[in-house]
Amino acid sequence: MPELPEVEIVKQSLKKTIIYKKIINVKVSNRNLRFKLKKNFETYLIKRKITDVLRIAKYLIIALDNNKYLIIHFGMSGTLHLLKKDKNIKNTNLSFYNSCDLPKKHNHIEFFFDNFKVIYNDPRRFGFLKIFNSREILNKYLDNYEKEPLNKNFNVNHLKNILGSKKKNIKNILLDQKCISGIGNIYANEILFFSKINPKKLGKNLSDIDIKKLVFYSKKVLNNAILKGGSTIRNFKNANGIEGKFQDDFKVYNKKGLKCTNKNCIQVIKKITISNRSTFYCSYCQKS
Repeated sequence: MPELPEVEIVKQSLKKTIIYKKIINVKVSNRNLRFKLKKNFETYLIKRKITDVLRIAKYLIIALDNNKYLIIHFGMSGTLHLLKKDKNIKNTNLSFYNSCDLPKKHNHIEFFFDNFKVIYNDPRRFGFLKIFNSREILNKYLDNYEKEPLNKNFNVNHLKNILGSKKKNIKNILLDQKCISGIGNIYANEILFFSKINPKKLGKNLSDIDIKKLVFYSKKVLNNAILKGGSTIRNFKNANGIEGKFQDDFKVYNKKGLKCTNKNCIQVIKKITISNRSTFYCSYCQKS
């Protein structure tokens, strides 16, 4: 699943391509995504100019000149592919997961522009696209999700209020989009490692120092991932065909059995399962 940094890279790449461009046509091959597309989905988009491309948490948001908004959530396997006319270009994938080239199957929606098209592909169909008739309605929908770590108001007091007396472990809290938006499994592992916090520690037991470290490293890890172009688990590339490089900096994720990278630590990275999610940590560095 693409996490906040990957969606941010897609946003940055896509914005350069589609901003102020008009959607000439929309072809829907399969309406049965996570939420079934309405019959008039296409009519909201055809002949509309794109005025902005935004991201909130893991949502890609496309603003239209009729003051409506298209949001895209990639689910587990959704990807966007950019194809230019009369050019046999490889590495069409703008997103994070699946093939770097356009697959032959599961191309559910095509957005046609003058000299290129953007295709939404989703084998597992857990992703979805929705139209919102105003920014007010969109904001009300997004109010169901908490602030993301890159929000300027995501600070120690904010996180402390969220944690309160929560009896869930901190790993699950980081993944709960109604507690903190945008963090997925990969970055939760990395943030907890840098913060030296055991993933099984309960939210209510976190100290003020723990909370301060979580705020700091949540921002630092996500910003670093964006700077490195996202993480390549399965051929993530941006619109320029450049691979994400953050995976080269992983400290614990997918490092089971390898020596901890912290100086003076001789332990190896362990793997456990928390709520059916793979969790990697150093039992020495993350004692507390």
